[in-house]
Amino acid sequence: MLGTLKEIFMRLVRDQQMDTFRYLSASFSLDNRLTGLVGSRGVGKTTLLLQTIKQHFPTLEGVFYFSADHIYFNSSTLYEFIVHMHEYESVNIFFIDEIHKYKNWDQEIKNIYDSFKNIKIVFSGSSSLNLVKGSYDLSRRTKLYVLHGLSFREYLKLVSGLDINSISLNVLLSDPSSCANILPSIPNLKKHFTDYLHYGYYPFFLESDREIYYERILRVVEKTIYEDIAGFYRLKTNNLHFFAKILNFLSSIEPGSYSQHNLAKNLRIDDKTVAEYASILEATKLISTVKSYGGGSKLLHKVEKVFINNTTLCRAINSALGKDVPCGYMRELFFLQSIKNAGEQIFYSKVGDYQNKDFVFEIGGRNKKTGQLGNSDKQFYIVKDDILYPSKLEIPLYLFGFLY
Repeated sequence: MLGTLKEIFMRLVRDQQMDTFRYLSASFSLDNRLTGLVGSRGVGKTTLLLQTIKQHFPTLEGVFYFSADHIYFNSSTLYEFIVHMHEYESVNIFFIDEIHKYKNWDQEIKNIYDSFKNIKIVFSGSSSLNLVKGSYDLSRRTKLYVLHGLSFREYLKLVSGLDINSISLNVLLSDPSSCANILPSIPNLKKHFTDYLHYGYYPFFLESDREIYYERILRVVEKTIYEDIAGFYRLKTNNLHFFAKILNFLSSIEPGSYSQHNLAKNLRIDDKTVAEYASILEATKLISTVKSYGGGSKLLHKVEKVFINNTTLCRAINSALGKDVPCGYMRELFFLQSIKNAGEQIFYSKVGDYQNKDFVFEIGGRNKKTGQLGNSDKQFYIVKDDILYPSKLEIPLYLFGFLY
């Protein structure tokens, strides 16, 4: 069986393509003794691990990759396997995929960390599992990276070969004209942007026919609910269907509007349970929430808006329901996923749609006006879909897709 693991490792590394790298590749460091990579299903964690191995260990000497959900570990512990490979095969760095599929993984990883100072471990797992905050407290020991789905910038590189550098939010807001100079000259930019909103978030769109792409996404949702959530949160099987119902409900309401009580009433469960399930869905990267802006106790305010996590997932869910997604919903969702995935904070605003510490944003189409934004005591911007060039206080929506 050990020979089988070796064969799998060799084959996966050999077949791994090296022509395109994700945004996280350049900063993904192996300096720490314990490194974690988390992200929702389907965003490319395995690819990043294999590319890292192929790039940094061309001879494969002293390194080993395996998935913790392999049948081999039904009869062997992670601890026993790693110790054996270290002492008899001279392996010093282990890449462990799907680590959340292995029971008590955190205890065994901590034991290895404490017992073998010259072993490095890189592990990946689902976002839902709060991987380094378990009972064995790996948070102080682990350098943790989060991998999100494709940005519009990354999508463009995959479909057109254009390699455009990312831009920071501060640069975009201070000099949007400079950021936009090259982009409108990209052939079919508007079509590329529309296509991205429909299916561009998950890298496996390259491997799937359009007809089955949404089916694959829905299987990702199903596995997240019935495997990741069920296993980690130890929920009863007859309660798991509520998660799909919550997703369907949230995809059908006005852009971001949310009432915990109405949702609980529709599902015929109590408010506390809805709040718990919504929290789990956010941890799994199936939904995204926006709270009110404020400091101190205001941070405890209720959630103001809730969206499906990303534009492609939203399209897939609505396609299964036979529904279209309103333009306003997609605009706001694209803005939010771009801002959040770039590591920026964003909050609900009573003046405009969203704000951070310094700026207020109103999201809309080509004809969107300033409206009540003139009453804001902060610098404001109108983020417009259906325009290519920025103007005074107006920024094209697609430019936010270059933040990471």
